Amino acid sequence: MNIGAFLITFRESLEAAIIGTIIIAYLKRTKREQQIKSVWTGLGLSVLASFALGVAVLKIYGGLEEKELFEGLASYLAVIVLTSMIYWMATKGANIKEEIESKVSQAINPLALTAFTFIVVFREGLETVLFLTPFATQDLSGTLLDLILGLAGALGLAYLIYGIGMRINMRTFFYYSSILLIFVAAGLLGYGTHELIEFAEEEGISLGWFAQTAYDLGIPKDSIWYHKGAVGSIFAVLFGYSTKMEWGRLILQSGYMVFALHLVMRAYKKEPQLSLQGQRGVLREGT
Repeated sequence: MNIGAFLITFRESLEAAIIGTIIIAYLKRTKREQQIKSVWTGLGLSVLASFALGVAVLKIYGGLEEKELFEGLASYLAVIVLTSMIYWMATKGANIKEEIESKVSQAINPLALTAFTFIVVFREGLETVLFLTPFATQDLSGTLLDLILGLAGALGLAYLIYGIGMRINMRTFFYYSSILLIFVAAGLLGYGTHELIEFAEEEGISLGWFAQTAYDLGIPKDSIWYHKGAVGSIFAVLFGYSTKMEWGRLILQSGYMVFALHLVMRAYKKEPQLSLQGQRGVLREGT
């Protein structure tokens, strides 16, 4: 099991579930229950579109000769989108309910409501595809399993909160999950940098000290502590651990981790306590 892929899927799926729940709860509260089927249509179409996008990306990857370049750029793109998503949730999460309800109030006809639901949920699906692409290129079957488990876990938690009324502090959940995702993103950035360095070497491009070895722990490949071993692989996904790193990878990975952690911690510290915790009540509306 790849904990990073599972966590990303779980978080994105939970956000999608929150959005869907906000829309449905608002329709029930405003006596528009007959339009709920349009929401389910939009949700279904967004899932199909996300799946189709994932298949297309993997097919493109399979036909490429320069796989290191693709993996490196895909990792960088995933880090950029993941970071922006984390920061957006930290700074704008308090207003997510109001923003969605305002849009739904303007979506009077079923087609407009279906289109709006599709757009906001597909965004989560698009992010998930981008995040999982670097993992899928390394272990497709394992990533698919993590996708299924993450989706099931998120839907299960959403049901416990919305269907049964379990109390959970969503602000605390998103705060700590954001911290974990920053470590995962740092690892992705480091992996992408390593792949781009390898691509440059294959193309005969000299990167100087940037591509030189910063450290080598000398751990053999058959050891559980190797970054692809039983224990090392877990640390590799969660914390970007590697038994050997180039200077470029070490500097970018460490620098990103310090900067992103500071940015997110400061954002959550400034955010009023109501913030994401208010979504807890949103998930129970309409029950």
